[in-house]
Amino acid sequence: MKSENTYIGDEKFTKFLEHYNCPTPLDVVKMRFAGSICSPNTALRPTDIISSLWPNNQSPRLETKKEAELFFKFFMGLWDEMFNCVTANSVNLPNISSSSDLQIECQKRHAILEFGFIEGFWGGLADIKIPAYIAEVLDSLSQLAETYHTLSAKIAPQKENKNIFKAIIECDKMVDKSLHFIIANYVLPHMEELKHTIN
Repeated sequence: MKSENTYIGDEKFTKFLEHYNCPTPLDVVKMRFAGSICSPNTALRPTDIISSLWPNNQSPRLETKKEAELFFKFFMGLWDEMFNCVTANSVNLPNISSSSDLQIECQKRHAILEFGFIEGFWGGLADIKIPAYIAEVLDSLSQLAETYHTLSAKIAPQKENKNIFKAIIECDKMVDKSLHFIIANYVLPHMEELKHTIN
């Protein structure tokens, strides 16, 4: 599922998403691509994931062949970027600082996990056959997503939230560790098997 396109960068891609009124934020798009690349659903195609970024799979109408080519070229550039992150096992949550709006950051992290990686991994299926230990790690990611949601509700506006910030950082570490575990122990071995099959 890897292409040969170059990613145009976060700033330009954000404007690209805005141009097509895409309601899915860039960080969620990235993680949904990463989850899809990791997915055991072998029938899953990048075009399916791209369509899912709009409500009811209603992706924008592309008027010309040139527009369609650029549209998919830009998306496949990001797909390649995330494919490289998966193969390098460097899929991580975005950085956060204590000066950030912690409530917004918690909400973002909840979306990145639930509507990004986890939704991408399931690949539109209600049930997938995966090892029990991987299922447990996926469940833990869902629980961590809910933890961000809970932390968001505990943030007091106009006050210092040092303990909340520390809790977010600890959650981030557990999320990144879980993502790396899934990729190292489930995804990359399968990629190696595919290479041997092809060769």
